Amino acid sequence: MFTHYMYNTLAVNPAYAGSRDALTATALGRFQWVGFSGAPNSQNLTIHSPIASKNIGLGLSVLNQKIGPTNSTSVFADFAYRMQVAKNARLSFGIKGGFNSFSASLNDLNVQDNSDESFARNVNGKVMPNIGAGIYFNSTNFYAGFSSPSVLENKFYGTDTAIYANAAGQRRHWYFITGAMFELNPHLKFKPTALVKMVESSYMQVDITASFLMNDMFSLGANYRVGDGIGILAGVQISEQFMLGYSYDWSTGLQTGAYNAGSHEIMLRYDCIFNKESKIKSPRYF
Repeated sequence: MFTHYMYNTLAVNPAYAGSRDALTATALGRFQWVGFSGAPNSQNLTIHSPIASKNIGLGLSVLNQKIGPTNSTSVFADFAYRMQVAKNARLSFGIKGGFNSFSASLNDLNVQDNSDESFARNVNGKVMPNIGAGIYFNSTNFYAGFSSPSVLENKFYGTDTAIYANAAGQRRHWYFITGAMFELNPHLKFKPTALVKMVESSYMQVDITASFLMNDMFSLGANYRVGDGIGILAGVQISEQFMLGYSYDWSTGLQTGAYNAGSHEIMLRYDCIFNKESKIKSPRYF
């Protein structure tokens, strides 16, 4: 979960690789439910770039998450094939492959039922390979993508033990992401975006964000996450290469909102521009 999902597309969709026509590196840190014991903390790094006359994009995604007694680290390589479908529009198909390392210190928990065998055994650095795929369309002022970054549903425990045969494991998630840019006047632009997250046996969650971009330098917006909370986002284009963003959100649909000081998120993006003239004529808003 990232409020800055619109700057973190590669993490969920490999077809995004190379779409900015620059070597782009994005770092994200999320500190959720500040003051709440065992609250989630997440760090994400993505790097991607076009190669081979911009028809191919390559990327790398690294994600680390700590939630309660669990810690998960994933490393994935991304590949995208990009097709020019109009003068300023491309359609991309992507695949990704990598692994996830998962640990859970279940023995450290204080459980109500000490005989519950589900908590009788730790998970120590279980490595699980996975693959993903996606499709992504983008033009100068619009984008949309659909993907599943982890297709395989690995078990955290081996299925050879009857106790853990139906134990917790990875679930296949589906993501739909979209956004647009509307010029209201020469100094002000409106940028609505949305992210839809779907997984079996859970409700569909939707993030809706509305941001305003002033002089292509400052951005300010608000986010609504259905069934969870609301937030605010702010960003500044420090230079042609660097962008810095910050968001703060708090829970409104969960009881945890009464026991924490909200969630903070910080984002830093760097673009190493290959074709400076092209970049100036056609800014990459997504």
